[in-house]
Amino acid sequence: MIIKNILLTGASSGIGEALAYYYAQQKETENLFICGRNEQRLNLVKEKCTQLGNAKIHAKILDVADKQAVEDWIINAEKTAYLNLVFANAGVATLEETPENIYNTFNINVMGVLNTVTPAIEIYKKRQDKDKIIAITASIAGYHGLPACPSYSASKACVKAYGEALRLNLLPYNIQVNTICPGFVRSRITDKNTCPMPFFMEADVAAALIANRIKKNVGLIAFPWPMRFVTWLASIVPNRVSDFIYKRLPYKV
Repeated sequence: MIIKNILLTGASSGIGEALAYYYAQQKETENLFICGRNEQRLNLVKEKCTQLGNAKIHAKILDVADKQAVEDWIINAEKTAYLNLVFANAGVATLEETPENIYNTFNINVMGVLNTVTPAIEIYKKRQDKDKIIAITASIAGYHGLPACPSYSASKACVKAYGEALRLNLLPYNIQVNTICPGFVRSRITDKNTCPMPFFMEADVAAALIANRIKKNVGLIAFPWPMRFVTWLASIVPNRVSDFIYKRLPYKV
């Protein structure tokens, strides 16, 4: 699998920012298309990416909830260079479960993924080559509904299931699909957390792990493994057991 041209949403902070730096450093990277909503942060990421390697860095101020704008961006990127990896990474935390925050969470975490993945699939289906990857950032929180963050965990459960289903659905078109479920990774989201964050990981370490497993075509990239096991276990035990556990866990505030 040759990954020369990458399109990455949510590149202005957290895992997205670290992924941008990782791919900018790779010798085979020729074009890196990145987007974010914060112009100042995105420009800083673009500047650092330019310093890290020889790839052409194309930065776009964009809200992934804007369906038409995202589709136009992806189509124009494909015209510039055949995309090998389209990475639907942009995401937000809900924080307080207000109506406004709840809708924003689903607009970004779910609709933003659909707005990115759908036009990419249509483009990929028209091509006969095999160097076509779609990656979707979900979360360990997507394994089971979490009372501390109902909207966030539900939105991530949705895109986790979507990515897993697409993997075999798109196999006849030679489109590789990888779904990523990180635990606690340094980002603007985790910087606001006040709850315990076991197995905390730095963003650059997580980005390298994700990129390496995408290259190996690992379908579900969930880490760290102890958190993956615990959340998986919580998803299969009876509700009375998971209720007992979750009632005793600290809530985020």
